[in-house]
Amino acid sequence: MTQKITPMLWFDNEAEQAAEFYVGLFPDARILEVSRYGEGMPKPAGTAMVVDFEIAGQRYQALNGGPDFKFTEAVSFVVDCADQKEVDYYWDAMTADGGEESQCGWLKDKFGLSWQIIPQQLSSLIGGPDPAGAQRATQAMFGMQKLDVQALQDAYDGKP
Repeated sequence: MTQKITPMLWFDNEAEQAAEFYVGLFPDARILEVSRYGEGMPKPAGTAMVVDFEIAGQRYQALNGGPDFKFTEAVSFVVDCADQKEVDYYWDAMTADGGEESQCGWLKDKFGLSWQIIPQQLSSLIGGPDPAGAQRATQAMFGMQKLDVQALQDAYDGKP
């Protein structure tokens, strides 16, 4: 079945490096195809032009299009994490080697792409049935960079 919408990520010269990083980071991920610039094209012959890759069944394309456009936080990818161990894994991998931590579970990877590394428990804590607990958990989240599941739970439960 063909995917109807495929996110296209614009890089200056790092498309192949970024795609390899992402498929190495996520399980069930692979490079599907690499098309390369030829002679007389805007980049040196042999440079990746478009890299098609897949993560968990979702296709992406990475383009080496030049320095004209940069990523912003206006678009980000959310990683749904089963637990703190998975949050830590993605957070640590994506902030390494030039990645930047932000707040409330947001970060930029070393290529400048924004991600939200979110534990599955977050929605039940900030939107839970106890309004006061949800407010405490939300306030705790606002004070975090990487999300801490136990600290969020403690805030929800009213524990110091």
